Amino acid sequence: MFSRFKKPDAAAPAPAPSAPRVAVASAGPPAGAARPAVKSNLGTRPVAPSAEAVAADKEKKRKERLMELKVELHKRLLENLNLAALEHATEANLKAEIADITAEALTELSVVLNKDDRSQLNQELYDEVMGLGPLEPLLKDESISDILVNGPKRIFIERSGKLQLSDITFKDEKHLLRIIDKIVSAVGRRVDESNPYCDARLADGSRFNCMVPPVAVDGSLVSIRKFKKEKLKIEDLVRFGAFTEEMAAYLQAAVSCRLNVIVSGGTGSGKTTTLNALSSFIDNAERVLTIEDTAELQLQQIHVGRMESRPPNVEGKGAVTQRDCLRNALRMRPDRIIVGETRGEEVIDMLQAMNTGHDGSMTTIHANSARDGISRLENMVAMAGIEMPLKAVRSQIASAVNLIVQASRLQDGSRRMTSITEITGMEGEVISMQEVFRYERLGVEPNGKIIGRFNATGVRSHYSDRFRQWGYDLPASIYEPII
Repeated sequence: MFSRFKKPDAAAPAPAPSAPRVAVASAGPPAGAARPAVKSNLGTRPVAPSAEAVAADKEKKRKERLMELKVELHKRLLENLNLAALEHATEANLKAEIADITAEALTELSVVLNKDDRSQLNQELYDEVMGLGPLEPLLKDESISDILVNGPKRIFIERSGKLQLSDITFKDEKHLLRIIDKIVSAVGRRVDESNPYCDARLADGSRFNCMVPPVAVDGSLVSIRKFKKEKLKIEDLVRFGAFTEEMAAYLQAAVSCRLNVIVSGGTGSGKTTTLNALSSFIDNAERVLTIEDTAELQLQQIHVGRMESRPPNVEGKGAVTQRDCLRNALRMRPDRIIVGETRGEEVIDMLQAMNTGHDGSMTTIHANSARDGISRLENMVAMAGIEMPLKAVRSQIASAVNLIVQASRLQDGSRRMTSITEITGMEGEVISMQEVFRYERLGVEPNGKIIGRFNATGVRSHYSDRFRQWGYDLPASIYEPII
């Protein structure tokens, strides 16, 4: 058989040693296997396994044999395919070529597969050659938001805020490491014993992090935060129950009037999603610069400049930090600066930018409440090595930050904007704050779903006059609490 995808003049693989004809679809318990027994007044009699146990055992053995076949066939594909020609091949042509090579190999191995198993095997082989192997179906499933790999045999997924164990596995640790290497080498990085971890971005924009042995004790660890193709707007989040229309009207006024906003929350609480939605209120006439460790913001303006930090190379040189990007951004005439996440010494430059004419800037931080968020900013300033009195640090924060939006993921997996808090200034050596909106938990349904409501605190916004000057005269009723 000739194909432009096969290696030129490639010798046909030597036929495998003759093997008995195998049907993968069925497998019974091994002969002579001991069976559990129970005692009764009639003596000891073997207990037949249940139909479910037999079916589960057959399915497990079928998957194991398919996995072994896939490993063998993948080796043959690498020997026969002209990898240099794959970049220009269409998906249909490549799949047809893989199907032909697979059919030849199965005949040589005397293996019989039914139509469904053969189709599944061909698809998995295509994913191994062109994609990320077992991870491909999970990446294509739009209902999955996170993929978490704890070694080759335990892959967890998150759906609707809940983690569950998937039935996807790798052959072994070597297989998993090969996929990891394929991901990191595509972005010019590597992982090994001397450099056992890496951050990267997949081709579709998903955020990738890995850690390999010996640091990862029980097998390589992989975390993938999937990239959402659709750009969620404020109306979408209101429809999902993340917050109310009154809160949305307040946030629109706050962003449009160029208040400096910090979105605070824990891991997976929806900080980036909230920041994306808030950015929809930025006017298209403004120049916006974004700075991230891993680019995942999806701003909806036409004038956006995106920057991404870079780790050092294998020689320890060439690193570009978020602080480097932020300092350079200040020379690029930005109207607003958005930092994907503030977590280190770049906080100094971020606060100075907010204080020196770049009103309307936004960032996210990891914190459990608005007050904790302020404490975290203070700690980051201290860790940056800046010798400043605590009062001076707090004064800098109070004059730079206007609003803290707290995002939380509740026990039932739902994400809510649990608090909107304004920073109003300093009282002595303490930063004064007032909460305008909050989420009140009222109970839990029998199925575990949280019962709650959004409510105003009854406090009028400290920035009401500023809103009015910018043309946003919010009705007093949005600040009235529900009794």
